[in-house]
Amino acid sequence: MLDKISSLRITIDADLAGINSRDGVESFRLTHLVRKGTLQALVDALRDVPKEEKPLVGKALNDLRKHTDAEFERLSEQYASVADVKSIDVTLPPRGPLPGSIHPITQTLERIVDIFRSMGFSVAEGPDVEDDAHNFGKLNFAVDHPARDMQDTFFVDSKERNDLLLRTHTSSVQVRLMQSTKPPIRSIMPGRVYRNEAVSARALAEFHQVEGLYIDKGVSMADLKGTILAFAQAFYAADAELRFRTSYFPFTEPSAEVDMRCFLCKGAGCRVCKHTGWLEILGCGMVHPKVLENCGIDPEVYSGFAFGFGVERVLMMLTGIDDIRKLYDNDLRVLRQF
Repeated sequence: MLDKISSLRITIDADLAGINSRDGVESFRLTHLVRKGTLQALVDALRDVPKEEKPLVGKALNDLRKHTDAEFERLSEQYASVADVKSIDVTLPPRGPLPGSIHPITQTLERIVDIFRSMGFSVAEGPDVEDDAHNFGKLNFAVDHPARDMQDTFFVDSKERNDLLLRTHTSSVQVRLMQSTKPPIRSIMPGRVYRNEAVSARALAEFHQVEGLYIDKGVSMADLKGTILAFAQAFYAADAELRFRTSYFPFTEPSAEVDMRCFLCKGAGCRVCKHTGWLEILGCGMVHPKVLENCGIDPEVYSGFAFGFGVERVLMMLTGIDDIRKLYDNDLRVLRQF
């Protein structure tokens, strides 16, 4: 056994002397230092050595192992540093800064705003923290309306007052605009809104809305339909086909939800439209006379329409993204596609 150890040492020293590259170091490791290498083979054979010889043989084998490990570490460091230096081509041009891009939600918002500006709408903004009157009361929400319940609204804990909350829609901006501006009013209200909902593939507790308001003498449902159709044709497709379904909102009467023929499958049915051939794009209606009255506008003289939709939902429909959380994960694999 001692002869085998001496013979292996001669072989290892010869192999060490022949190493002149990083690949040579790796080849040496695979030959001598792995589980099925030459050193481990002698360790396994130690069990067959007579008991009285084991101390001497074990010491010789241990010395060889220490010697081999030390030389392997020295050569690994030597050729690792050489390889790293050689891998850099100093003649190559430097890398420039990686270009950034506008977030897809912001891109979508800017496109929506540009379309409505071209149609004569101004842009109005309001506070994210609202009071109950602007968010609910003046919009004709009954005191016992479900939207006032804790499961839908984030209420603000304040020592000064007990009616503060995070706005659940940008309709509160419509109220402020009607209170501060004499008709005619033609404006959109983009912004963040907040709802106390469980986060899922289809819902977030914080998201973006765009709402619109037009108030003047003689405004009718025909004006509303024409505006929505013009927007859909500019944003989605020139041949966009819409349908209006009756619905209910406290602040509009009559109210409607608008569906558009799926622009991805052309109505044949696909995953995005849930195989119905239609996509719900927004809710709308004629401003309720009670809302006009609450905001200081005479409903006998003026009429108007309002509409609203979620920006994230619009973006998901356009791209086929099936999980709204992907828009907020900051995953570069997603963001670099926009």
